Parts: sequence; C-alpha cells; structure tokens
Amino acid sequence: MSTPSPAGPSRETEVERARELLSEERRSIDNIDAALVHLLAERFSHTQRVGMLKAEHGLPPADPAREQQQIQRLRSLADEAGLDPTFAEAFMRFIVTEVIRHHERIREEGSAGA
Repeated sequence: MSTPSPAGPSRETEVERARELLSEERRSIDNIDAALVHLLAERFSHTQRVGMLKAEHGLPPADPAREQQQIQRLRSLADEAGLDPTFAEAFMRFIVTEVIRHHERIREEGSAGA
C-alpha cells in the first residue's frame, strides 16, 4: 500500500476506506433484514389467529374498513419517519393481500372439516 502524500490520502487508501464503510453498512442492512423477517413472522402469527377467529365465527376474510384505516395509519407513520408513504402503502397492501389469502385458506380448511 502506498503512503499518503502530504496533500492527503492516496486514491488507494480512499478506496479501501470506502470498502470498509460499505461492509459496515451492509452488515447493518443484513441485521435490519433479519429483524424485519422476525417481525413479519410475529405479525403473521397474530394474523393467523385472527384468521382462525374469523373462520370460527363466520366473519369474512377481508375487512376493507380496517385495511383502509391501517393504510392511512402506515402512510402517516411513514411520512413522520421520512419514508415514502406510497412505498409504505404498497408494502402494506402486499402484506394485507397475503394475510387475506391465508384467512381464505383457513376458512376453506375449516369448512372442509365441517
């Protein structure tokens, strides 16, 4: 490795430092991704229980009023956090679609066993 000149660090040193910073950022991203997966798993364990309750009591798998409230709530939280509210809404709609699919499956499994 070359030694820094009096004018400042060499290009090689700057690139190496950039690589170190990149690795640090990627480790942080990996940790956040792991936390997101665990949070989603926790969320889905609760929505599975909701699906079972709905199926047991003949309630529909989807609740459009609740979904709209949640989307507005998430858009507001995203805006406060500096995250694009449109992205937050798209993310929530993706999750809600998957939850409804699970609720429909739970209902079908329950009616098949009846």
